[in-house]
Amino acid sequence: MRKICLLTGLLTVSAYHAQIKFEKGYFINNSGEKKEVLIKNMGWRNNPINFEYKTDDSPEIKKGDINNVKEFSIDGEDRYIRTTVMIDRSSTNLNSLSYNKAPDLKSETVFLKYIIEGKAELFYYENSDLRKFFYSIDKSEPEQLIYKRYYVDEGNLGYNEDYKKQIEEHLKCGTTGLQLENINYTANDLKKIFNQYNQCSGQQSTDYTNSDSKKNIYHLNIRPGINFSSFETTHHYNFESMNTDFGSYTSFRLGLELEYILPFNKNKWAIFIEPNYQYYKSSKDIIENEGTLFEYKYNAKIDYKSIEIPLGIRHYLFLNDRSKIFLNAAYAVGINLNSSLKFNREELEVASAYNFVFGAGYKYNDKFSAEVRVGTSRNLLRNYISIDSDYKTVSLILGYTLF
Repeated sequence: MRKICLLTGLLTVSAYHAQIKFEKGYFINNSGEKKEVLIKNMGWRNNPINFEYKTDDSPEIKKGDINNVKEFSIDGEDRYIRTTVMIDRSSTNLNSLSYNKAPDLKSETVFLKYIIEGKAELFYYENSDLRKFFYSIDKSEPEQLIYKRYYVDEGNLGYNEDYKKQIEEHLKCGTTGLQLENINYTANDLKKIFNQYNQCSGQQSTDYTNSDSKKNIYHLNIRPGINFSSFETTHHYNFESMNTDFGSYTSFRLGLELEYILPFNKNKWAIFIEPNYQYYKSSKDIIENEGTLFEYKYNAKIDYKSIEIPLGIRHYLFLNDRSKIFLNAAYAVGINLNSSLKFNREELEVASAYNFVFGAGYKYNDKFSAEVRVGTSRNLLRNYISIDSDYKTVSLILGYTLF
């Protein structure tokens, strides 16, 4: 266990400085000068107020911020412009919603993120729970598309959907009444309207959400491996306890994992679920009251079969374009499959149980992977008061991504 923890720590430290890359881009300073640089791509979820960059000629890392940069972009991905806008700062928390339908507009200077560029342009701003869209026609100053939840009275919500009126007034070309009625305050719905308007107006649109890195990605992985498992029980009597160690058992495991790559922070975070089959079998000769007149010998047997279903989160640490290290943690439920545990003639009920699992691994070319996974203790006899059990597993898992 200690060796595995040490390995996990070494993997994390070795990848710490390699997980985020400097990528080709540019920024425009307050003087209007455009500079081609390498920008540290953080895959920002919240709109940034600064960024780090360097040049091909120097390893020195410099910082650009909202005070001295009018615009910056990473080639083929994000583009941000500095602008001063009126932004609705009304709370979006249900416990703090106001009874006022009108937006609480504040003047702020921010970096807005491009979604659609063209005659009609769509921008996005996110900061924690605040998510707002802005629009501009013919390069005018961006204005917020207004959407706000508020309380009409105690327990009843109202919705200020003025963004539909704004779209109806300013993006008439190519937009139908039915579309306006059904449009949601989401990037996917809004960008369709903006693309339609630009096409209807005879103008081209640039969609900054179409790069491969912005897609919500699902992966299906087949994951065979080897389990190294151990099991022991402890019977608690009136004045003493009896421990039975069934020893270690090596078995084959097979899992099928569905992984969802979260669409932010440069695809470094994912959630996964991986049903897998586990098996443990052992027996133990037991002698009670050995060396006395009451010596008693019998045999204990366990035949444990389960479907383990871990649901967890994974973090990728990129080494280069083909290689990455990952760390994951999950809550796992072990569903019992007609298992048995016998002490002499007494058969105990094996329960479905749960535990936590932690893993570290390596993935190559988004196809092949290897992982070491450690599970915390699982009590298979949790329905008994006077008996405890300790089932633990360390797994070596190989993976192949089907898609």
